[in-house]
Amino acid sequence: MTVKTGIVLSSLDVDRLESLLGSLPREERLRHAGLQEELDRAEVVEPRDVPPDVVSMNSSVRFAMESGEEFNLTLVYPRDSDGSADKVSILAPVGSALLGLSVGEQIEWPKPGGGKMTVEIKEITWQPERAGEFHR
Repeated sequence: MTVKTGIVLSSLDVDRLESLLGSLPREERLRHAGLQEELDRAEVVEPRDVPPDVVSMNSSVRFAMESGEEFNLTLVYPRDSDGSADKVSILAPVGSALLGLSVGEQIEWPKPGGGKMTVEIKEITWQPERAGEFHR
């Protein structure tokens, strides 16, 4: 069984994500129940109070795979998801799971061709709140 740790989210991200979920058709909202669960369990803070090592919306993150290989992704809103390999939508299960996690935490990731692997958040290379962008 996976024990979920507490997460920290900005009030701005929570407001925008709840609005996004509320705008979806009922069937699609049900498919994204995991995101609502993440929002419900979060400690919500003002954007200025988001710790600098936490994944927030539009953060760029460096990950390490079990093999030692590294990769980078940016967590984006669906409108900014253009299919590029360096972006993951918040509506993707992995995107929802990343939100609010901190450097050093691990997450299960789907392997190409099936199965799962564990990746670790090594660094938040860019975070809007840390950069002083509170009204994006």
